[in-house]
Amino acid sequence: GVRFSSSIGVDEVKALAALMTYKCAVVDVPFGGAMAGVRIDPRKYSEHELEKITRHFTVEMAKKGFIGPGIDVLAPDVSTGEWEMSWIADTYTHTLGYRDINAQACVTRKFISQGGVHGRHSATGRGVLHGIENCITNTHYMDCIGMSPGLPGKTFVLQGFGNAGLHTMKYLHQFGARCICVGETDGAIYNPSGIDPKELEDYEKGHGTIVGFPKAEPYDASILEVPCDILIPAAIENQLMRENAPRVQAKLIVEAANGPTTPAAHDIFLQRNILVIPDVYANAGGVTASFFEWLKNLNHVSYGRLSFRWEWESSYCLLQSVQHSLEQWFGKARGEIPIIPSPKFQARVS
Repeated sequence: GVRFSSSIGVDEVKALAALMTYKCAVVDVPFGGAMAGVRIDPRKYSEHELEKITRHFTVEMAKKGFIGPGIDVLAPDVSTGEWEMSWIADTYTHTLGYRDINAQACVTRKFISQGGVHGRHSATGRGVLHGIENCITNTHYMDCIGMSPGLPGKTFVLQGFGNAGLHTMKYLHQFGARCICVGETDGAIYNPSGIDPKELEDYEKGHGTIVGFPKAEPYDASILEVPCDILIPAAIENQLMRENAPRVQAKLIVEAANGPTTPAAHDIFLQRNILVIPDVYANAGGVTASFFEWLKNLNHVSYGRLSFRWEWESSYCLLQSVQHSLEQWFGKARGEIPIIPSPKFQARVS
């Protein structure tokens, strides 16, 4: 991961690199673990300035041998995204990686047109959903914490409305859960009846903040202590500590962020019978999708391209077989019995 933050430090980078190592091991992805940080506040720089910073950072990393498709495959983290990854890939490809046919595989979560894969943008949020599903549908786990199984009707609180937080909110909403509170660095909003993720996303895009969202009221207290079924810290590390852990009122905590719970807080949650789904499992969807993007770039073939023709011919052979069987049964004298694929089937095989 590559993080742009004014508070990033060497110890933090080391800890995040270690977490990434464990995360890859948990989901059986054949990567090691690494992290990189640039100590800047990206909000104070223009897009052109951020591009210059990112490209210079890439050159320095490449000169030291710290970047490459077989060395360290970068991906976005806090305050970085597709644009930063594209700048890194372009810089590496046209400098120290110009002789490497696989240079494009030096980063993941690129734009689709530059070698990315569909679904990578929302992969972390989808991973959080599946992590929650695997626990919340387990009757034994739910009996232990006194909660009924299943997502429908459950309330959740979300800290952080970045890429991971947004898509986690979308997927949980789609599966019947209700978000009652969302918090960001500049403020929080609360609505016990639920907050629609698409409406909040549109508002945030138009205003640059979630504060002032018309279908929710401002919330000034700590959102980590809001009564709910599921608490999802999806911002930065060390948010749940010894001081606030006794006041957390959720029954299930899902670590969508990296390292949001300190060891002392975790011990308190164990004593209070609160289930914690750890970050190395809950937010591993991103690195899992990155692995498949990396494979696509190394193979130089889009997924499904080789099997498409075979599947198309197989589908039409099936239709012809059905037509032949019907004609035999009803008699050829009545004429051909055309089997016309439905629009949905046609769209799938075309």
